[in-house]
Amino acid sequence: MNDPIGDMLTRIRNASMRGKSTVMTPASKMRERVLGVLADEGYIRGFESVTGKDGHPAIEISLKYFDGAPVIREMKRVSKPGRRVYLGVKDIPSVRQGLGVSIVSTPKGVMSDASARSQNVGGEVLCTIF
Repeated sequence: MNDPIGDMLTRIRNASMRGKSTVMTPASKMRERVLGVLADEGYIRGFESVTGKDGHPAIEISLKYFDGAPVIREMKRVSKPGRRVYLGVKDIPSVRQGLGVSIVSTPKGVMSDASARSQNVGGEVLCTIF
């Protein structure tokens, strides 16, 4: 797999469109950090580390719905393996006039765009969520 973050976002997108309550994804530290930002921002209920059916470590993600509709309406991968996108703190875009969140990988860790601006750090823009 060339893009583990993109794979995880696609699994979440597909499961939410089907109305699933949980979705499994292979475990990695980067995925856990991205899921931590999603949980802090209120886009998912939470996640926990489990052992998958094949015996490998996995992460079980609990999706969030409001009035039967998924809370996550749109997820886009910004920085891809073929084209990495690095931005300074002044250039980090706001998603839908502040209604959405950009997830940024910075030297101080993976965080939301608002946290990156408040800590005055830029980095690689991983994805945008609305």
